[in-house]
Amino acid sequence: MSFGVPMNPGDTLLYGRLYLPNSHLEALYLRRLSPTTQLKISCVSSSALKSGGSILLLLQNDVGKYSTEYLYSTDSALLGVRGLYNFGQDPREGAESPELETLTKVKTALEGKEGIGGRNGRFSAGAEMYYGLLNKSGGMSTGIRFTTLPSHSGFPYTMTLTLNPLMGNLSSTYAVKAGRSLALCSRFDFNFYSYESELQVGMELWRRRNLQQTDLEWVHKKIQERGGWDIPASISSLAEKVEDLDEEHRDKDTAGVLKARVNQDWGIGLLWEGRVKELLYTAGILIDVKRKEQIFRGVGLEIQYSS
Repeated sequence: MSFGVPMNPGDTLLYGRLYLPNSHLEALYLRRLSPTTQLKISCVSSSALKSGGSILLLLQNDVGKYSTEYLYSTDSALLGVRGLYNFGQDPREGAESPELETLTKVKTALEGKEGIGGRNGRFSAGAEMYYGLLNKSGGMSTGIRFTTLPSHSGFPYTMTLTLNPLMGNLSSTYAVKAGRSLALCSRFDFNFYSYESELQVGMELWRRRNLQQTDLEWVHKKIQERGGWDIPASISSLAEKVEDLDEEHRDKDTAGVLKARVNQDWGIGLLWEGRVKELLYTAGILIDVKRKEQIFRGVGLEIQYSS
């Protein structure tokens, strides 16, 4: 759920996906019950599953300051509840439309100002509890998160720490957007009972298309409609000063993305996601450097059609 974007109760999304030749079927039903509440039903049908399939029901409520989620799964008749609380200012206060928010970013970049009130980050805390009616077992976990806001002048980053006290699992992650087309991340897992640990690092590298002048004329036009600011006359000069444009317009210049990860045992994973006209394709490979006799552990290719 995002603020500033019109959401109408009753909006519905239906999605289905069939994997061949193993006849694995996925289905999704998503319906917005109110501006802050939505119902999500996910279904999976596959002969590989013990019961032949499963259904997951989620009732989600997000009011900005906090969010809750209630779930039920036919797998083990699992019941669960999740909650997340955002400390600091209520995100709903002073919410702007996407276009106005983008124009504010443009003005801030041109004037060289830090941001209103110096609110550069948000701290959040959450927890979840679940119980299986069939196997008579339950569990819980808790976590904290800190993420920077758009007003942050440095590299955007996010840090998380989660703990499952019953299983003894501790996990921490750190992700940073090191550039317009580069993101870096790391994850460290540790178990208090077995003393086992795992470290992974990864990256995402986007391939961008060359933006044409017409792609950024909407920014210049909107600024002029609001009275105009002291901005460069050249659209290309404006683009150099504004790094983070509106999400919808930034996505249009993405031609593909390379994802890579490596763990402490030198297990390497590479994945490329790209597009050729209406065809979306994903190609990946798994490499185990320590296994000299069979260094390539797996290769995969996925093709989708989007019209």
